[in-house]
Amino acid sequence: MIVVLHPQCTPDQQEAVLQRIREAGLVPHLSQGVLRTVIGVIGDDRTKEQLRTMLEAMDGVERVVKVLQPYKLVSREFQPHTTVVPVGPVRIGGPEVVLIAGPCSVESRDQILQAAQAVKQAGAVMLRGGAFKPRTSPYSFQGLEEEGLRLLAEARQATGLPVVTEVMDARQLELVLRYADMVQIGARNMQNYTLLREVGRARCPVLLKRGPAATLEETLLAAEYLLAEGNPHVALCERGLRSFDNHTRFLLDISAVPVLQRLSHLPVLVDPSQAAGKRQWVPPLARAAVAAGADGLLVEVHPDPERALSDGPQQLRPAEFAELVPQLRRVAQAVGRDLAATAAGAPV
Repeated sequence: MIVVLHPQCTPDQQEAVLQRIREAGLVPHLSQGVLRTVIGVIGDDRTKEQLRTMLEAMDGVERVVKVLQPYKLVSREFQPHTTVVPVGPVRIGGPEVVLIAGPCSVESRDQILQAAQAVKQAGAVMLRGGAFKPRTSPYSFQGLEEEGLRLLAEARQATGLPVVTEVMDARQLELVLRYADMVQIGARNMQNYTLLREVGRARCPVLLKRGPAATLEETLLAAEYLLAEGNPHVALCERGLRSFDNHTRFLLDISAVPVLQRLSHLPVLVDPSQAAGKRQWVPPLARAAVAAGADGLLVEVHPDPERALSDGPQQLRPAEFAELVPQLRRVAQAVGRDLAATAAGAPV
């Protein structure tokens, strides 16, 4: 249920509405826009129905709207304007397309520093890199863990690029937040509800990846867990679905970009590297994602992918990424946008 307040609603009237919702045992979520202030009401549907008539009669209330979708706080009905997620100086969800790049895994100091310098010089505004790696085989490289986080923080210091890295378990969250600017909830953990709740309570910027067999509704409901715990700083990421074909690692669902943007106010990014599985398919998928309206890209870039400890075949070389960036800029400009630029004054 959404309570839409009058444009002339006073602070006292607004507080009275919030208090009435709390007295009913429901949870209000206030969203203040430029033209309208709305209150999302979360809780038992039967209680909401009983409260609806009372709220409609209160001073300052313009109307009360029932939300039909199972996801409430992430819906366009709750918030018509697109959320902008701040990550340091970077803004995800604004008019500019954000490029996030870096290796699949942090492997060494030299490797992450080389990658960070290369992607920044080419035009990336954020650095990605895994310190904790969920792998299909228990014998595969699992990441450098806290040492990897320290190296990511060193790369941020050297380049000025904010860092996004994956958290796999609620017990790791405090550690990851000491070093990262944005936490990634990977595809395998999209429905790890304990982790979602903890990250929601942390109120940190979150990149939520769609699971390889998840519907769009399931993806939005996973995001709803984060917002329901009070975290509005959430961006979604399409990274491909499991398919019957083996020419690519996953089947990239380009249609998810406009559909999610229609259903939800959260920004939508695309990871073409995970979907492709082979570096030669990354550039065309990246261009297609920008053309479809993606708010950002995650691109894997490694200074020596032939020796990478994880996912080497899908990682671009720095020169290949540098060649791709101007292509992405032209596509973005063709659809009325541009690429986000590195913050002025950041180290190079």
